[in-house]
Amino acid sequence: MKAINLKEKHSLFDKNWHPHQIAVVDDMQVLLAKIKDEFVWHAHENEDELFQVLKGTLYMKFRDRTEVVKEGEIIVVPKGVEHCPSTKNGEEVHVLLFEKLSTAHTGAVQHELTQTEYPKI
Repeated sequence: MKAINLKEKHSLFDKNWHPHQIAVVDDMQVLLAKIKDEFVWHAHENEDELFQVLKGTLYMKFRDRTEVVKEGEIIVVPKGVEHCPSTKNGEEVHVLLFEKLSTAHTGAVQHELTQTEYPKI
């Protein structure tokens, strides 16, 4: 049991849309990611997903609206809800994600950005 410095962990990688696992809590994982521009429209049929913005502004697109999530805020995407995280104007946003270990990166959607394994840092 040691404290985890989120800024330090974020400094260990550069690739966007490639989450890194920093902890496991029961059957949940804590991930860090850097995101930039638009991701992939997808849903997680059986898992909720929590995003906390650590740096920048996240635009969480849903089919009927876009939620603006600012630094220090969280948003929970309920299971089965199609969503597409994005940023604006080339801004790189740092996020913490909390989700079940079974959560597939892009749900049932296969895309060039889809990751099947998350490096542990």
